[in-house]
Amino acid sequence: MHREVGVGAVRIRAATASDAVAIERLIAELGYSVTGAGIETRLDAIEAAGHSVLVAECDGAVIGCLSTSAMTVLHRPAPVGRISMMVVDEKFRGAGIGRQLAAAAETLLGERGCGLVEVTSNLRRTDAHAFWERLGYERTSARFAKRVSDFPVNR
Repeated sequence: MHREVGVGAVRIRAATASDAVAIERLIAELGYSVTGAGIETRLDAIEAAGHSVLVAECDGAVIGCLSTSAMTVLHRPAPVGRISMMVVDEKFRGAGIGRQLAAAAETLLGERGCGLVEVTSNLRRTDAHAFWERLGYERTSARFAKRVSDFPVNR
């Protein structure tokens, strides 16, 4: 369900360790169980790998989050950017926050030389699929996943 919500000025910026608790809360809205400490560790690893996590902040509160990566592939002339996770606080959905996060990610990935941006989204998130299609993204392929090892749940 989308609804218009009045928000103040939204600032899109790189996530920091101090955002971990807010990001934990947002990711929980997607149904994933993570800890703030696990997020801090992964933020460091993501940054070390040259990837990015962006947050949307309004009135000092983190109300959205998005993660990106870029990879060089053999079958494309330029790196491919990927948005692998995006969530906007349920109270602020429909207010344009997701659109702002996506635009910032597209700019960032373009600056990193990416010629294409892909989005990954769970099959059950049909509202998210419609959102991405409204932004001009097309369904182009299927993605398959296979668990090859078990990790602790709250890492």
